Amino acid sequence: MWRWLRRLSLALAVVVLLPIVLTPMYRLPALHPVSMLMVKDLVTFQGYRRDWVAFEEMGTVLPYSVVMSEDGQFCSHGGVDWGALNTVVQDALAGEGLRGASTIPMQTVKNLFLWHGRSYVRKALEVPLAIYFDAVVPKQRIMEIYLNIAEWGPNIYGAEAAAQHYFGRSAKALTRRQAALLAVTLPNPGARDPANPGSGLSNLAAIVERRAQQAGDYVGCLR
Repeated sequence: MWRWLRRLSLALAVVVLLPIVLTPMYRLPALHPVSMLMVKDLVTFQGYRRDWVAFEEMGTVLPYSVVMSEDGQFCSHGGVDWGALNTVVQDALAGEGLRGASTIPMQTVKNLFLWHGRSYVRKALEVPLAIYFDAVVPKQRIMEIYLNIAEWGPNIYGAEAAAQHYFGRSAKALTRRQAALLAVTLPNPGARDPANPGSGLSNLAAIVERRAQQAGDYVGCLR
């Protein structure tokens, strides 16, 4: 029993200390982080496609679309949208299932340091890690990292690989419609195909496209 407790303590120490050490390093533009899913693809010999693109070379239509689809308060919160998170907690206490409310910093730290799948434990770890990550890493760099590690399909990671795979063009050359379709694919990339959207996905993309065109101060930190 003590041996297992020591192993558990060591595992928890790694989960806590690794993000603390790596986060300041991820401020450096020369570093191109990989996600836990990308690591899994490597160790299982599946490989993956990811072409890192600097934020300033990515254009604006995709970042703006992702903000308006995934995290409208990205530029104003400190890593966590407390209003949305409080609603999730209240729903959970009322017996409803665990659902979203993850901000872009929360999704970024999940992809970089944690595991996937719905879990109260993982959600609890996301919150302090996201606050720390947001405090240490500038908003533009957070968005750059997120858009270069986000999963957009089996073994497809990052905006550039997704744009090339689905639309045969670079992320910077995406139309507003294509960017909106990629943005609304993010919550469920395994089941959504931005190149062949159904009516539901098309309707969501139309809403995001309109919001992105009128984003204004919502994307002020990305200018």
